[in-house]
Amino acid sequence: MAEIETAYRTLAPLLGLSAASLFVVALLASGFSSSIVGVMAGQVIMQGFVSIRIPLWLRRLVVMVPSFAVVAAGMDVTHALVLSQVVLSLVLPIPMVALVRFTASRDVMGEFANTRLTNALAVTATAFVCLLNGILLFAIAGLAITFARWAPEADRNLTDHHFGGCHRSPSR
Repeated sequence: MAEIETAYRTLAPLLGLSAASLFVVALLASGFSSSIVGVMAGQVIMQGFVSIRIPLWLRRLVVMVPSFAVVAAGMDVTHALVLSQVVLSLVLPIPMVALVRFTASRDVMGEFANTRLTNALAVTATAFVCLLNGILLFAIAGLAITFARWAPEADRNLTDHHFGGCHRSPSR
């Protein structure tokens, strides 16, 4: 689905008039869930590892302001959502690497430290996410990825739609 509105129109024939209500509840629940997890994870890291205490109202404000700014600016919600997911995917390896290091350390975790198998799986997952981010960066830059037999022109419409065509080749 290319637009959030398309998802609603797809659900309407299946769920009837309640589709709009269910869709709004699902979007709000997913937004609240991710915000709560983000705030709680940030709190644990800030208080436990960095020893910085930030008031709860300020943490929540920092999490909510970008969303309100997107709405207030009148930006295309779908474009903003896709862009936010790209940014999140690019910064995801940072906490993943920290998490793998901390959970593998007996000094930090004590008897609850990861086993070698769990650590190997965590390192593999982190490396895979880093690889996918590398591929994403190559795609955004418009560079061909030969091992995957993919070239940017093969998916030009998708990247132009989601990134506003900001990385077009000089020949276009």
